[in-house]
Formats: sequence, C-alpha cells, structure tokens
Amino acid sequence: MELRSATSADVDAILAFWVRAGAEPSTTDDAPSIEQLLSRSPDALVVATDGDTIAGSIVVGWDGWRGTMYRLAVAPEYRRSGIATALVAEAEGRLARQGARRLHLIVDREQFVAEAFWSAVGYTPTGQARFVKNLDT
Repeated sequence: MELRSATSADVDAILAFWVRAGAEPSTTDDAPSIEQLLSRSPDALVVATDGDTIAGSIVVGWDGWRGTMYRLAVAPEYRRSGIATALVAEAEGRLARQGARRLHLIVDREQFVAEAFWSAVGYTPTGQARFVKNLDT
C-alpha cells in the first residue's frame, strides 16, 4: 500500500472510488472541483493505492488557522486493514508540518462506525452544529 498525493491523472478514478466507497455525495464531487483543489493545494488530496487501484482517500485542508480533514473513505474490500488510520496519520503529519495546532472534521451523527473510528484515533466530538450553504456558480 502506498500513500501519495493525488494528481490530475487520478481525478476520474477518485470520483469512481468515492461512489464505490459509499462516500456521502457532495456538490463538489466533480472533475472541475477536484482539479481546482489540486491546482490550489497540490498535496491536499491523499490517496492510498494498491498498485493502480485507489483503496482510500482523505482531503487535507489548511487555512492558516485550523487544519481540516474531509473525505476519509476506504473501499469496502480494504476496510479494517489500517488504511484509514494510515491516511489520518499522514494527514495529521502534513498539517503539523504546515503549522496546524488544532484539527477539525465533520462526521454525520448517524454514521456510528465513523464516530467510533474517529474516537479511537483520538478525536473528541463537540456539541456544535454544522451549517452549510451551497453557492450557485
């Protein structure tokens, strides 16, 4: 298993992977959005690969104030093999090297397996509510 930054050549495979992995759909699940992410932050999208197969992903965001992780996903056939933990460790290392001291992520409260995973790797849930607004472009 290799962890590496995604490239433009991975975009279609990443979109297909997110569907296969059952990642929560988002308005930014399209090639232009991923290309924009990679253009702005070339090391922000980390993939775990098994040969040519994408087995996992995580998006690492740093805005100068707080580190954020999005899109942690592992393909069903690779789950419970340590890939998610390795992706989180890689993301934490990348954020720490950029100066992040506090990390943030969002978990759907109905995703009990995800909540258990994040707790197991040292994250604490808060009582805060999430607000979103999709901008039409």
